[in-house]
Amino acid sequence: MMNFWAICSIFLFTFGRFFQAGSSHSCPALECWYINEKAKGGLTSPPSQDKSLLHIWTEGQHADMPQESSDPSIQRIYTVADPAATLCHDSPRGSISKPFCELSRFQPQSSTIEWAASLTRDNSPIYLEADWYSAAVEGMDGRHGTSSIMRASTGTNKLDVVLSVTTKTLVMQSRLGEPVTLDCQFWADPASPLYESNFAVEWRYQSRGNGRLLLAYDGKADRLSEMPEEGTVMNFEGLHRNGNASLTLQKAQVNHTGMYICMVYLPHLLAQITMQLEIVEPPSLSIQPSPLPLPHPGQTLTVQCVASGFAPHSLELSWELKGPDGKTRSLGGGRLSGHRQSWDGTFSQDARLELNLSDPELASGGEVICVAVHPGGTRRTSVPLRVIGFSSPSIEDSMAMVGVALVLYGLIKFVSWTFIPSGSNEAEGTDKASLFHNLILKQNVLFDLIFNFLQKEK
Repeated sequence: MMNFWAICSIFLFTFGRFFQAGSSHSCPALECWYINEKAKGGLTSPPSQDKSLLHIWTEGQHADMPQESSDPSIQRIYTVADPAATLCHDSPRGSISKPFCELSRFQPQSSTIEWAASLTRDNSPIYLEADWYSAAVEGMDGRHGTSSIMRASTGTNKLDVVLSVTTKTLVMQSRLGEPVTLDCQFWADPASPLYESNFAVEWRYQSRGNGRLLLAYDGKADRLSEMPEEGTVMNFEGLHRNGNASLTLQKAQVNHTGMYICMVYLPHLLAQITMQLEIVEPPSLSIQPSPLPLPHPGQTLTVQCVASGFAPHSLELSWELKGPDGKTRSLGGGRLSGHRQSWDGTFSQDARLELNLSDPELASGGEVICVAVHPGGTRRTSVPLRVIGFSSPSIEDSMAMVGVALVLYGLIKFVSWTFIPSGSNEAEGTDKASLFHNLILKQNVLFDLIFNFLQKEK
């Protein structure tokens, strides 16, 4: 009996420890490539890469993890204390698709820029005498990203996250004229002696080798070191309250396309994350001339499609013909002009097409369609094509014919009531009645023709 209770006690104790570890270890292990800058072979050798595994803990202290992995390709194993869960990811266990992660050594150093220089103390604290690491993680969706600075006691593999910068907008698109918010959140370990609410934030823009400062804020002095660029806004209350360093562009313009860098400074530490913004505006289309002239068979008709107000400049223009039978066939791309750029940075382009109406399919008429394929979406516009002697009357023409017939019918009735006598002159009345009868017969024939035509149109 004593043996039974002893076995139960051991089982419950083991289960409790396992449950405690399972509840605190709430993040899946993260595979990272450790970048070793000091590669063997001299200065000209590229850095080596070691496959590493990060066990991430969001609660409690570091747990004792096995120093070996069942995967023989894993060369380094670390445990990471991450209270804010900034390195957590949601990839299913065993999934082939995983977040991309790079891990490298980091060297703390003083900052010399104006808005972060005041954060650095005169003497480096003993706290900096440790092994420091930097991790950059990109989520599987390509939109989430994290940059973390971690500290480990010298010679150990137990890392503590000290500073993390995260975003949900690694890659973003926006329409022209709309407000755009570039997400940037940061978390600093409140237990770290480096934090103490001393931080600075900097936003920079880069495109095609050119860059500029958008905003610089000294959180220690609570002041802007540089005036923000016109049209950019930051919520400073949210920045101090919960680390929301997001930047809002109030009205997206074409020249906002490019790379944005959110940098967060602590004393001796810097974490940054890079985002890519693209302004995408689909084109407006018009066909000239509109409406098309009414040509004869055998003539050549030139039409032009004008695409304007689009960005970026990538665009494919083509022509189609929708025949009376409802079938659509391609007419090719026509003759394209070069791109023209307007004052607001958007582009325009034309496509010309010559319609040879000796072609039976063109001579039968239909609908000429201009198609524009753009990263912002596909756009279409069309005009009707009618050729003398071939094209069937349109619905508008049919309605006009019905109207003429009704007017003619009313005129006949008016004549019959007004000019056909009743009584004295019966012979003259008989002649007029015969004339009226003939008019009625012709009117009935006209109605039959119109009715048959409308039946064919259906």
